[in-house]
Amino acid sequence: MYINNPCIKLPNDTNTVVWKYLDLSKFLDLLLSHKLFMSRSDKFEDQYEGTFSEPTFEEIKKLAIDNPDFLNHYKTHREKVAVSSWHINEYESFAMWQIFTQNSEGLAIQSTIGRLQRSLRPETDFEQYIGEVNYIDYKKELIPFDDSFFPFLFKRKSFQYEREVRVITDIGESDLQINEGLKISVDINELIEKIYIHPKSENWYKNLVIQLVKQLGFKFTIEKSDLESDILI
Repeated sequence: MYINNPCIKLPNDTNTVVWKYLDLSKFLDLLLSHKLFMSRSDKFEDQYEGTFSEPTFEEIKKLAIDNPDFLNHYKTHREKVAVSSWHINEYESFAMWQIFTQNSEGLAIQSTIGRLQRSLRPETDFEQYIGEVNYIDYKKELIPFDDSFFPFLFKRKSFQYEREVRVITDIGESDLQINEGLKISVDINELIEKIYIHPKSENWYKNLVIQLVKQLGFKFTIEKSDLESDILI
């Protein structure tokens, strides 16, 4: 289960809708394993992931003059943190379909902040947090560094369109090693409220997903995205 930290910002309304866009293979892996894959933070395409803004880095360098391990801790900590990203939006996002699904056979999980919180199962080896990402000017604004997970809740303003909420897993106090990422246990029925099929997919693909989900014993609603519905004139 996740740890409630008052320093981490989240929407007040736990019914706030969140989305995860993914391909069929990752979706089936989630259903079969009952585990949510989380990427190691330094494996993201954004090279700034888990790093500090310029003003913060200058402050840390001052503190590291007499304690070089202080700076080294923040550099190596990125290898010990894994992230699952979710998109806040009341509606589907055309941009998210384009970015996170490589072809017309993708799908989207619709959930809520509350469902995401309740779906996480207790883990003995690491701590988990859920927080909303802050988008700042990395040349001008300070990122707090009184807690080592804070860098993972900040991104550059150019990523504001992502409107991201993150599940953050920190294995820094354990002996675990992360390669590409790790999987955390989740309650699938709590996590998933509804599934949307890619707007450009064929009907056979929707029927395939429905059949696979049914065979695996799940009963959540599956709908075709209406972003490509018929134009009414």
